[in-house]
Amino acid sequence: MALLSIERGDMSLARRHLAQAVANGVSTGSNASLFHGAPALEFVLDRAGHAGCDVREAVDRVVDKRLAAARRRRESGVLPNLADWDLIRGLAGLGALLLTREAPSTRLNDVLAHLVTLSRPVRADGRMLPGWWSAVGPGGEDMAGGHGNNGMAHGIAGPLALLSLAARYDVRVPGQSEAIEVFANWLDRQAGRYWTTRAELDASEPPTSEPARQSWCYGLPGIARAQHLAALALGDPARRQAAEDAIVRTLIDPFQLARITDATLCHGWAGLVALTRATAADSLTPERFTAVIADLSERLANEVDRLPKPGFMEGRSGAQLALDGTDTTGWTRALLIN
Repeated sequence: MALLSIERGDMSLARRHLAQAVANGVSTGSNASLFHGAPALEFVLDRAGHAGCDVREAVDRVVDKRLAAARRRRESGVLPNLADWDLIRGLAGLGALLLTREAPSTRLNDVLAHLVTLSRPVRADGRMLPGWWSAVGPGGEDMAGGHGNNGMAHGIAGPLALLSLAARYDVRVPGQSEAIEVFANWLDRQAGRYWTTRAELDASEPPTSEPARQSWCYGLPGIARAQHLAALALGDPARRQAAEDAIVRTLIDPFQLARITDATLCHGWAGLVALTRATAADSLTPERFTAVIADLSERLANEVDRLPKPGFMEGRSGAQLALDGTDTTGWTRALLIN
């Protein structure tokens, strides 16, 4: 909620929100992430230029512990949990935060290097599997045979976006470009699904797209923006064009639009507005997105006040940020779309 006040320049209200947020302490435990605890606090404070050394040092400890745990898991041959590396709970989100710091961070390089290791296949259950294959679903549920998650929030599109954005900021580690290629090529084949199951992985033909809600968190728009960033990082005009075409095609399709049921950043109109604006800003033909953005913004305006929650990802504050259409603080960097 404080992000909206900071973006609008209302620091008095922002301070009240922040005081409420930290009243019962700030987590630096295993649940700390870009969207919870000390890392979330640093991101918000830094939008106002007030993140201090104490907060950053707490976040550094979180990153160190998360990296150590992820490395131990990989070295032991255990398949990773999504929360080891994803955007919402894991190292992709922590890396997104480190990328916003003005001073270069060696920990950012460590995070990127770990995400690169996900591009290397692992052996499990007697066969080779993608390095990000997980036995556990996004809700912590066991999934028979495991799955390869494809979305921006919990899937490999998040690491793809981070590695690509880091390259655009000239932050590079060994194997980064190759990892971008691996993840992008996977999504070329699998982007039509929220995730890929073992049976689908073993199928002789790529799985067909399933009818599902299209959003920032899951589905083609979020994945296409990650692919767009990969194209920009790699200098790949064909992938860049394909990603732009996918976003426009999806967001002018009445059948697809009818499946979107709320105004949120995570899975509604606000996230689609934000990612489409970001894509247009990087396009050689931004005018092709003008009508799409206008339509999405109108839909968002009609729905924003109906949201029951006040917060960022699933509430009115995040939706209102997208509707306002400004990004002077860089708040959209939490979504890994720029």
